[in-house]
Parts: sequence; C-alpha cells; structure tokens
Amino acid sequence: MSAEIPPRDAYGRTMATGDLFLPFRLDGKRALITGAGGGIGRALVALFAAAGAEVSGADREASLMDGLDLAHRLAFDLADGAAVDAAFAELEAAGAAPDVLVSNAGFTRGETLGAVNRAVWDKELAINLTGAFNVAAPVVEGMARRGGGSVVFIASVNALAHYGNPAYSAAKAGLIAYAKAIAVERGAQGVRANVVCPGSVRTRAWDHRLKEAPDLLSHVLPHYPLGRLVTPEEVARVALFLASDAASGVTGAVLPVDAGLTAGNLRFVKDVIERE
Repeated sequence: MSAEIPPRDAYGRTMATGDLFLPFRLDGKRALITGAGGGIGRALVALFAAAGAEVSGADREASLMDGLDLAHRLAFDLADGAAVDAAFAELEAAGAAPDVLVSNAGFTRGETLGAVNRAVWDKELAINLTGAFNVAAPVVEGMARRGGGSVVFIASVNALAHYGNPAYSAAKAGLIAYAKAIAVERGAQGVRANVVCPGSVRTRAWDHRLKEAPDLLSHVLPHYPLGRLVTPEEVARVALFLASDAASGVTGAVLPVDAGLTAGNLRFVKDVIERE
C-alpha cells in the first residue's frame, strides 16, 4: 500500500495537517488598510493581523480606530491629496511602507438620481475615486520601486450594475478601471491589483435603516440567492486571498462577494417564471 501523499502549499512545500491555509498568510508583510475603523475595515484589520501581517490603519479621524491593534495610525481626509502624501511620507520614513494596500474607505448619501446634485457628485467621487487614487498612487509607485506588492480595492456590486447610489456607483466602477490600469502597467514590476465587489454587508450602517423600517430585510433578502447579507468577515477573507501569495497569478480580477446578487435576478425567476 502506498504511503499517503501529504498536502502541499502553493510552492510545493509539505504542510502539516493543521496548516492547510498556509498559502493565505502574510507573514513578514506590512499592510495598510484604509477605512480601518468601519465594519469591513475592522474585520480586515483583525484578519490580516491574524494572517501574520504588520497592519497599519487609516481613517478620517484617529478616534475611529480606537480599540484596534495597529502598528501605525494615519488620520487624513482622502480628498486632501497633500495630507495623504504627508501621511504616506511619514509611514515610509518609519520603515513601514506597505507591501499590501487594501483600499477600503468609502462613503455615499445620494441614493437616487434625484438626490444627486453637483455637490453630492463632487463629494462622492472625491472620496470614493479620487481619494482611493490619492492613497494608491504613491503606494503603488513605492511597491514598483521595491519589486512588488498587492493592492486590493473594495468596490461594490454597484460598480457592476445599478442598485441605486449613482455617484457612488460611478466612483466604484472607476476603481475597477484604475485597478486594471495598475495591473497592466505595473505588472512587470511585480505589482498586482484586484477588486472585491461586496453586495449588502451587515454592518452598523444598517442599524438606522432597520430602526426606521424593522421589516426592511424581508424586502431585501429575496433578491439574494443565499437568502442573507454577507458579513464583513466574508469580505475580509476574499481580500486576504487576493492579497496573499495564494493569488500570485491573479491580477486585474473583479470578484463579487454578494451572496449571489449579481449572478441573476432571483425575484424575476420566482415572480415571473415559477408563477407560470
């Protein structure tokens, strides 16, 4: 009888039974996570630290990151390019230039076209698109100089189809184009860039909606094939995969984490097809 073949990691190395997720590690890597104080941000910080990374966080106010175990805390307005450059220069001076960037920060208030005027449009693009560029541009150039790195943009299913929030959606769609530009033009320097597109994520942002409309989920969940919202931890796990060497051949990819929302129209199937 032949001996059992032991499991191996992405590099062909033998793994112990308890190390089956070894490829999803970031040991020795420095990670910068924007929007670190939010629901998805906190899940990202916890998971990336557990995966062995030295994690730095950024948010618009330092107090938003209270309670997080971070190597460095950066506070700036994403739309203020000079403030972002100064914060990144400090991070580099401290020897903490990131090997991994998770561009997670985002904001939206204009839920329909009727709610989007020029001021709303300018603010939402400034934060969600220009702000992401302000952070990613110097980080990517630093990665390219050092010979590699990984960028993960947290976009939204709104970048793939219309689910409301027009200005936010336009900005998140722009992130996909920007990620592909990085993937194509900086790939030769070892820099990868990928995009995660979450659907509705059950964070504190839902609390006020559910307080105002306790039956809201009964209207939302029928659109999701899995019958539920995704969790911050589910988004974080996909981001970790893309950031890690397990995804070393993946760049320019767009991966929905949406409980099946973008796979098709479940309500159409139930209300139109099954009715016949």
